[in-house]
Amino acid sequence: MYAFSENIRVAMIALQMNKLRAFLTMLGITIGVAAVIILISAGQGVSVFVTNQFSSVGSNLLVAFAQPDKNGKLTSLTMKDATALSDPLNTQDLSNIMPENLVNSVVVYEGKSTTSGIQGVTANYLSIMNRKIVNGRFFTQAELEGQERVAVVSKEIVDRLFDGVSPVGRNVRIGSVRFQIIGVLDSTSGGFGDGAILVPITTAQARLGVRRDVTGDYRISFILMQARDSDSVDAAIQQITRTLRQTREIKAGEKDTFMVVSQSSVISTLNSVIGLFTIFLGVVAGISLLVGGIGVMNIMLVTVTERTREIGLRKAVGAQNRDIVVQFLIEAMALSLFGGAIGVLIAAGLVSLIGAVATTFPISLQLSSIVLATVISASVGIFFGIYPAQRAAKLNPIDALRYE
Repeated sequence: MYAFSENIRVAMIALQMNKLRAFLTMLGITIGVAAVIILISAGQGVSVFVTNQFSSVGSNLLVAFAQPDKNGKLTSLTMKDATALSDPLNTQDLSNIMPENLVNSVVVYEGKSTTSGIQGVTANYLSIMNRKIVNGRFFTQAELEGQERVAVVSKEIVDRLFDGVSPVGRNVRIGSVRFQIIGVLDSTSGGFGDGAILVPITTAQARLGVRRDVTGDYRISFILMQARDSDSVDAAIQQITRTLRQTREIKAGEKDTFMVVSQSSVISTLNSVIGLFTIFLGVVAGISLLVGGIGVMNIMLVTVTERTREIGLRKAVGAQNRDIVVQFLIEAMALSLFGGAIGVLIAAGLVSLIGAVATTFPISLQLSSIVLATVISASVGIFFGIYPAQRAAKLNPIDALRYE
C-alpha cells in the first residue's frame, strides 16, 4: 500500500513540474470527453422530446397517406377513401376518423403577413389530436357543412400577427379569402403542431385551391384515425388496409398505393434513427479521445527519456519492474482522469446552459454519461500508457545511470 501511495505522490510531483505540458496533453482528452457527454445527453434529450410530442396525441392514433405504386406514380387519397373508412361495417375497430387537407398560404392581418400551414380539418379535430381551445371556440358541424369561412389559430400565429392580443372576432386574409377567427388553440410542449391555422375541410376544398382527382373527387393529404384502444391498433390497421385496397381497386398481389402507420411505430422508428445518429456522433467525438490518447503516449515516451537516470537510480536501489510500470501508468492515468474530469465539468456547464435556454428541450446530464466518461478516461490512460511504462521498466539500470 505504501509503495502504491508513493507512486501516486511521485506521479503528482512529476505532473506539477510540467504544468503547461500536462495541460496541453490533457486538452485532447478534455475535448473528447466533453463532446461525448454533450452528444449523448443531446441524443437522449431528442429521444425524450420526440416521444413526448407523439405520445401527447395518444398511442392509438393511426395515419394513412398515399405512397407511389410500383411504377413510381403517386395517387392521392380522396374523400371517397375517407368515407369508406368512416363506415363501421368496414372498420369496426376505429372510433374516430378525420380527413385532412394541408396547404401553405400567406396570411395577412392589417399589413402584417406570415406564411403558414393551413389545415383543413373536421369538427372532431380536438378529440383526435388531444388539443384544447384556450380562447373562443372550435367550429361546429353546421359550419363545416356550410363551408363557413371561420378559422382557429395557434398561439404562435397570435404572437406573429396579433402581438399576443386576442384575435377572436377579427378577420384575416388567407390567400385571397377572408376568414373570421373564432378560437385559439392551446400550445403543445415544444410547439408540435403549432404555427398552423385550422379551417373547415369543406371550406379549404372549395376556396383554397384543393385539387380534385380525375373522377372529380377532392384529394386529401392524410387520413387520421383513432383505434378503439391501444390493443385494437393491429386489427384496425388490417381493416384500414383491406378497405383502402377495395376503394382504390388494388388487385391481389399488387403493391399498396398507400401506407398506414401508428404512433408507436413512428416513435420506435424515430428513436432508432436518433439512436444510430447519436452513436455516429459519439464515434466522431471519440476521435478526439484517440488523438488525446496518442498525445498521452507521446508525452509519456518523452517523460521516460527525460527521466532515464531517475529510472536507473530507482532500479539500483531495489525498485522492481512492476514498480516502474505502476509509476508511469499512474502518471498516464492521472493525465487522462484529470482531463476527463475537466471535460465532465465543461459538459455539465454546457448542458445546463442549453437546458436553461431551450426550456422545452429535455436535456440533462446523465449519470451514465459521467460513468462512461470516467471509464473511457481511465481506459485511455491505461491503453496509451502501457507501452511507455513497459519501455521504462525494461531499461537496464547500468545503461540508464550512464544516460546523459
